[in-house]
Amino acid sequence: MTTELRVLRPAEWDQWYESLELAFGGMPEPAEELALWRELTLFERWLGTWDSDEVVGTTGAFDFRMTVPGGAVVPTAGVTMVGVRPTHRRRGVLRGMMRRQLEDVRSWGAPLAVLTASEPDIYGRFGYGLASYLTRARIDTDRVGLTMPEGADGVRLRLSKPERAREACEAVYARRVTARPGMLERRPGWDALPLLDAPSRRGDGSPLQCVLAEVDGRTVGYARYSVRPRPDDTSYGQVLLRDVEALTPAAYAALWRFLFDLDLTDEIVARNRPSDDPLWHLVDDVRRCHLTTEDSLHVRLVEVGAALAARTYQAPVDVVFEVDDAFCPWNAGRWRLTGDAKGASCERTEDPADLALSVRELGSAYLGGVSLIALAGAGQVRELREGALEEAAVAFGSPVAPWLPHGF
Repeated sequence: MTTELRVLRPAEWDQWYESLELAFGGMPEPAEELALWRELTLFERWLGTWDSDEVVGTTGAFDFRMTVPGGAVVPTAGVTMVGVRPTHRRRGVLRGMMRRQLEDVRSWGAPLAVLTASEPDIYGRFGYGLASYLTRARIDTDRVGLTMPEGADGVRLRLSKPERAREACEAVYARRVTARPGMLERRPGWDALPLLDAPSRRGDGSPLQCVLAEVDGRTVGYARYSVRPRPDDTSYGQVLLRDVEALTPAAYAALWRFLFDLDLTDEIVARNRPSDDPLWHLVDDVRRCHLTTEDSLHVRLVEVGAALAARTYQAPVDVVFEVDDAFCPWNAGRWRLTGDAKGASCERTEDPADLALSVRELGSAYLGGVSLIALAGAGQVRELREGALEEAAVAFGSPVAPWLPHGF
């Protein structure tokens, strides 16, 4: 098989996207979603594999800024829209695109690449490690109560059209970004993503709705949701939560109370919440919230030294890593990481290694949500100096769980 891997041209986008849809089963996306993805496409960062005049492989990389432990917002490639036509799988098409893409990301100066995986077992061999989780919930609001913090009764709630509230919601989101590793700055155009509301995606639910939380005339939180009646007349409907953010505990609790109390509903369905969501401590019966956990963000260190130096560490650390990275050999070898809560450096060294691991495990531990001790328990990290594992594991931790609030 002779194929050509090259940068996508604007005139080829429709053909390229049709091939992507075929790789994911052939279901076409709504026109408004297609229009937004085309608007957000950075053609110089999009790749396609061609077999003659047919697109057989696709991948792209958005230009993101992602929060890392310590609050810094670091240039990050958001790998997306990866697909190979069924006729061309297991022929090296994906491997070729992944290798070229990581070389490109390195040339752009981004030390990190991230993705969400439709099939998580694929990307580990390219150095991506599972770094964060999301929690899904189905909350029985007839049987679960809330304990409200002080000040919640002083929060004013106001319904607004989602489009009209866009600016106010984005201002709240922007202030929340640096509070949690894994969150993404909304780059130009991305404020349209939370407002996508194609009728074909509603699943018998209402149009998207928005409620704002205000204190002294200032917006301090918001929730976006829809309501889906049950198919029979004998039970109430569901609140389908899109997202909820707030700047204070009082505003956060007030928004959840509003969602719990919506008329003619008895269940909230939340598809993406952080694993340490404060909500689990507001409810009086967490079992009836029916929590489940799924993988979310997968992280790849494209430049080990720059990536490890970009974050801070919650305890002093001085450790030498022996890093295995066959896919990006410029990362392989020994790296000395020294740092604390004020900053860090990571340089090549000839000193003896304290820990041995692959770049995949570094990616998993990077945002502070996966413990190096847990990875060592799975045989994926080897301690070469006694005490080094615990020292590094404590330092890499984060006081809040990493979380990706939306896909890309």
